[in-house]
Amino acid sequence: MNSTRTNDRFPRTRGGSAAPAKNGSRYGSSARSGGAFRSNGSGRGRRPAAAQGEFALPETIVPALPAAESFADLDMPAQLLAALASQGVTVPFPIQGATLPNSLAGRDVLGRGRTGSGKTLAFGLALLARTAGERAEARQPLGLILVPTRELAQQVTDALTPYARSVRLRLATVVGGMPIGRQASALRGGIEVVVATPGRLKDLIERGDCRLDQVRVTVLDEADQMADMGFMPQVTELLDQVRPGGQRMLFSATLDRNVDLLVRRYLSDPVVHSVDPSAGAVTTMEHHVLHVHGADKHAATTEIAAREGRVLMFLDTKHAVDRLTEHLLSSGVRAAALHGGKSQPQRTRTLMQFKNGHVSVLVATNVAARGIHVDSLDLVVNVDPPTDHKDYLHRGGRTARAGESGSVVTLVTPAQRRAMTRLMATAGIVPQTTQVRAGAEALHRITGAQAPSGIPVVITAPVTERPKRGATSRGRRRPASAARRSVTGAAA
Repeated sequence: MNSTRTNDRFPRTRGGSAAPAKNGSRYGSSARSGGAFRSNGSGRGRRPAAAQGEFALPETIVPALPAAESFADLDMPAQLLAALASQGVTVPFPIQGATLPNSLAGRDVLGRGRTGSGKTLAFGLALLARTAGERAEARQPLGLILVPTRELAQQVTDALTPYARSVRLRLATVVGGMPIGRQASALRGGIEVVVATPGRLKDLIERGDCRLDQVRVTVLDEADQMADMGFMPQVTELLDQVRPGGQRMLFSATLDRNVDLLVRRYLSDPVVHSVDPSAGAVTTMEHHVLHVHGADKHAATTEIAAREGRVLMFLDTKHAVDRLTEHLLSSGVRAAALHGGKSQPQRTRTLMQFKNGHVSVLVATNVAARGIHVDSLDLVVNVDPPTDHKDYLHRGGRTARAGESGSVVTLVTPAQRRAMTRLMATAGIVPQTTQVRAGAEALHRITGAQAPSGIPVVITAPVTERPKRGATSRGRRRPASAARRSVTGAAA
């Protein structure tokens, strides 16, 4: 396999915009009307009408390759195929089967799929396969994955590390909240693939510790959230620095008009694949709206938290998260808080405690709405209803992942009912609505709620053994695993 293939068959101008196609531009006329691009009159390059809140997706000019039914059908290194088999990954998810034949051939890709649909491997395997066999020079990565949050960066790194290791590619996580010196040192040593948040990557570039002019494959994961968080200027500045003519892939659970600029400017005749509409709901997920009176909401929340099994609870503010966590701990519920006010080591430790069952309730702000994968998490509770339908979909997407089932429960007071009805309609969801009270049978039936023990608990950090002196060469201590999480060396 020739790992130096480029996307030169689909030329792009130096500024990043697509070169004009024959018979007019890729999208027909550049004039907009009603948010959709109009045809140039010939019918060629017509963009289909957009759904409300979305932009009209581009129509692929060069036909896409047919979907693959198995990983063995794909043009990937044998080491990657062996790694997939060792991880028990045998059959591609729909978004993987549809996009990988094209991305492996160097095509730009615009992929939309719900959370838990397999997007990470869809772009990750293509990037690794097309970079395999190459070696990065100091400060000059060959592949770049941009993500909006630290949690998502760590999840992507964790998911791709065994595959990167199989083809001897070095993988680094570059995010804020962690020592920048350690990340700079890794880049100076040569890293093939960087998983980064925009702000920290920009800092490292300005320090002279990283250059993007050798990046051949660029991935934008959850680009809509980067736009929502105000990262668009940083994202476009970074994309303008990557190697001209390289491959670009954009994957997200939702594609709205904030992403339209990125698609038009940086994707060249992309293969478009959508597992389901942005407003689509996972079919294995139940949606419940529980009407509660304000005075009863606190008690109902506590009883839900005391259920058997894990639960993820969302609130609007850091202060509210901390208050509820303290209350749950004093009531006998093993709870922990996750929000932007916590340091990255604290957030990493809390997530690990939730995943391994040391903590049964994770109380979080929207920082946990994307980029968190927990196996067999069957209940998400919106203690504070979200104000945006995308936030609802992403919060709910922490359950019913990869074909599993789960429930999303939203507690709604009388003053919130009208807004919640509008939000559900926009999200394309018809929930089951139930009037509940603390201690009621309906609350137990839907959520497993029960009375807490009332015996206060304290969550302690897990004890880790310190390596014995002399266990490593020359008696030097091995760095703690938590300190290594900011940089993941995926190959010798």
